[in-house]
Amino acid sequence: MNTLQKTDILSEIIRTKRQELAEVMAPKRSLKKALAASKTGIIAEFKRKSPSKGWIHENARPEEVVPAYAAAGAAALSILTDEPYFGGSLDFIRRVRPLVDIPILRKDFIIDPFQLYQAAEAGADAVLLIAACLSRETCAVLTEEAHRLGLEVLLEIHSTEELAYVTPDVDVVGVNNRHLGSFVTDVRTSFDLAPLLLSRAGLTQQADRNYFSDKFAEKPIPAPPSATPTQEPRPLLISESGISDPATVRALREAGFRGFLMGEHFMKQPDPGAALSDFIQAI
Repeated sequence: MNTLQKTDILSEIIRTKRQELAEVMAPKRSLKKALAASKTGIIAEFKRKSPSKGWIHENARPEEVVPAYAAAGAAALSILTDEPYFGGSLDFIRRVRPLVDIPILRKDFIIDPFQLYQAAEAGADAVLLIAACLSRETCAVLTEEAHRLGLEVLLEIHSTEELAYVTPDVDVVGVNNRHLGSFVTDVRTSFDLAPLLLSRAGLTQQADRNYFSDKFAEKPIPAPPSATPTQEPRPLLISESGISDPATVRALREAGFRGFLMGEHFMKQPDPGAALSDFIQAI
């Protein structure tokens, strides 16, 4: 083989590798836009186990539950990938990605950029960053790297002290109603933090409802020109944990939330997809 042939083969290999890398880093499905356009905003979670409650649905198969969630009307999906404490696996995302075409959130305890590369490779569209697990500097670095990989960021907070983590770079802010230390759950946490989150953006609940109104359904969310704090693009709000009543979802939506992450309420039922369908009908 002459030098020219070797060079041609090497060039072809490099082109192929660049294409493979581009596919992994391509923009994903937008969690933020999917929730803004959704009538219900339900993020249905595949969760087999909990550290506080043990197995919830040990034999549940993601290939069955996740497509059923999508068919029932979920706006997006959350998949636990932590194995020791939640019975999850990163492979769950790989197995269901070809089966659904709505955003998938990798829910795990992300502390290192390598986990972001894993999420992108597996087919996730967004990742969870937990303020309680990270310094503000580390959170900012991980957010920037996630965006470089085409992933959106759901930043999870639980207290007023963690409001400082919320910046315009964050795509979605989740208020976890469950304290990660005691695992005590109280949905009032979301109601308490909602006005503070809106106030940081110089907004009222009515302004928030106008911004994420139904006229944006099936359209990109317009980013207002930045000039004053009230005009900065801002995260969409999600309430997480302890939600089991349609009336609670309606009240949270009035308070400014556009997403509602729910797992145990559905997963403890024999047919999680059917349970989601019934819940959506009741909202």
